[in-house]
Amino acid sequence: MNLSRKKKPLYLQIKNIVKDRILHGMYPLGSNIPSEPQLEAEFQVSKITVRNAIKELAQEGYLETSSGKGTKVIRNTSASKLSKWKRFTEQLVEEGHSIRKQLIKAEAIRNAEGSEPFRWFGEVCYGIERMYLLDGEPYIHFTHYLTKRMNSLESSDLSGESLYNLIEEQDISLEKYRDEFAVAIAPAYIADALRVQEGAPLLKRTRYSYADTGDVVEYSIGYYNTELHQYVVNYDV
Repeated sequence: MNLSRKKKPLYLQIKNIVKDRILHGMYPLGSNIPSEPQLEAEFQVSKITVRNAIKELAQEGYLETSSGKGTKVIRNTSASKLSKWKRFTEQLVEEGHSIRKQLIKAEAIRNAEGSEPFRWFGEVCYGIERMYLLDGEPYIHFTHYLTKRMNSLESSDLSGESLYNLIEEQDISLEKYRDEFAVAIAPAYIADALRVQEGAPLLKRTRYSYADTGDVVEYSIGYYNTELHQYVVNYDV
């Protein structure tokens, strides 16, 4: 995987990528992450860079290093300031599933007048399409529309890191989000990507993410193949 040489330190990029893999079940709780030489080869960096990334994750309580036994995952959940509830992906990981993100495309796009993206971002915004794979099967198709302040992102960022971490790294502080749910027919190309019958009703989630200024910085639409797994929210009393 190629890292950006123009942005934050390489060890922090690796730290965020490994952390994201832990949170999405690619490195399950109790298992060892790849060895230092394997990570050095994957990211094409030095030994000290990898060690600094692992050191930070160990300090945050995600990893435990042991001489001769490798580096073990000891925590696979994160505290989000946006919500006290567990993220849906964290619940899937707790059930033993793995989630992998696949970037479809990312580009500056021109918004149609009167559309939702036009309402929030004007004539031009940054568009990202991603697929979430559940245990290797297409599960969620996301289309994210973001403020054009985000057009400095690189494909390597979007393949390996959390979108919301990347937003905050642009000096945009996320304050809250609002989700709306409906049953809807997905566009044909999305149904095809999710491997569902064209015209089949799917769960549709629309999200608005707000900065601390009150501005919408992300508007996104997700279609879920709930035949593969239902969308579940647990409420603790």
